[in-house]
Amino acid sequence: MRTLLVTGPGGAGSSTVAAATALAAVASGDRVVLLTTAPPRADLVGRVPVRVVDAQRALEHAWSAHATELAALVPVLTVPPGTSVVPVPGTTEVALLLALGELAEAGETDLVVVDPGPLPAATALLALPGALRWWLGQLAPARLRVLATVRALASRGRPGATEAALAAVTTLEVLLDRVPAEPAVHLVLPPVPGADAVLRTAGTALGLLGHRVASVTLSRVQPAGPGEWAAARTAQQEEVRTALEATGLPVRVVPETAVAPQHAADLVALEAAVPTTGGTALPRPAPVREGQQWLLAVPLPFAERGTVQLTRWDDDLVLDVGGRRRSSTLDPLLRRCTVTSGTLEDPGTAAATLVVRATPDPAQWPAGLLNPERSPA
Repeated sequence: MRTLLVTGPGGAGSSTVAAATALAAVASGDRVVLLTTAPPRADLVGRVPVRVVDAQRALEHAWSAHATELAALVPVLTVPPGTSVVPVPGTTEVALLLALGELAEAGETDLVVVDPGPLPAATALLALPGALRWWLGQLAPARLRVLATVRALASRGRPGATEAALAAVTTLEVLLDRVPAEPAVHLVLPPVPGADAVLRTAGTALGLLGHRVASVTLSRVQPAGPGEWAAARTAQQEEVRTALEATGLPVRVVPETAVAPQHAADLVALEAAVPTTGGTALPRPAPVREGQQWLLAVPLPFAERGTVQLTRWDDDLVLDVGGRRRSSTLDPLLRRCTVTSGTLEDPGTAAATLVVRATPDPAQWPAGLLNPERSPA
């Protein structure tokens, strides 16, 4: 199952582009679902299957389905019914993940077009699987699971709070394994000054999460017209388009319409659909030997100097970029090394890359493997 995500600043028209893309994919013969957090404005009944995610209902269903495990976790408290649970921030993103996992497991869909809302919500959705896996690793490491298994055997099947918690962890891991790992991310931007800055910021945030921008749509572009005002507007739109094209990413233009598309025919006429082929993922960082050092190249498109912080914690490499953080487990080879530096190459460009340098720790490497002429097993 392919996954395509369409997002942009609020009001840019990303929902319209998502609906048009789903409609075009259906016309090409794909089995498509438009997954969104709000009903589309255009009438797609009978043309495109639409699944509107209701975070409140999703929370109620999940809570009720696991009420027994929750009660075991906090036996001294009364667990409220699902109909009384108040959603917390992030519930919508979790509900979208649940829906994606269900669609993937069913195996009846070729393409899911996700309309998650504005950029912050889309970035949060893409960051959620990695963040959840990190927390699961901290709260339920392998050694705790082994001890819990031994304890369960010793107690002859009488589950306690720990066993209930680990059962919940297993359920969550199964969900995360169902979620498609490499969605194609398409940005929709308005033709206003600063659109290129939004693209660069989004490109860096997505790059930190391992994704690249698949395409850029410049939406709601007004046609040229007579008069001084129209001429100034046209010139400004051209400047915005030129700035976006200077990033090296493909830019499409969708014109403004007198009224919002109301029917499928309106969306077809708009020609706003983005390509539905799978996006090209960023290369996965892999250690490369250079002399007596190991290099790890981490793509961070458009990242600028002074915005990147690198930290080594235990077996994790932690990156902070522009106020966002990602923690990745180091390759087994690099775990036996000392991280010595990080250099941002080609800053401010689509090719911006953080090159991390690491030196083998003699205490953890056999002497024979430290020879730069030989590669470790």
